[in-house]
Amino acid sequence: MRILPLLLMALLLSGCLVRTAANVVTLPVRAVGSGYDAVTTSQSEADEKRGRQARKEDERAGKEARQREKEERKRTKRERADD
Repeated sequence: MRILPLLLMALLLSGCLVRTAANVVTLPVRAVGSGYDAVTTSQSEADEKRGRQARKEDERAGKEARQREKEERKRTKRERADD
């Protein structure tokens, strides 16, 4: 009678032990993988960064062009007023 609960407990605990053993074994691998991911840049991350830089450069160039156009309009307006 006492053997049945003991066997049942042993079966249940063996699953927990196997899962725990698997977690302990894979922990160093996961730790190294996480460290590697933190240090390296993937191709998609590099592409995103290049895209952001290109957009910022385009925005800056557009802003400078608008500023030049504004200055040109002011200068031509003054020249016409002086005539």
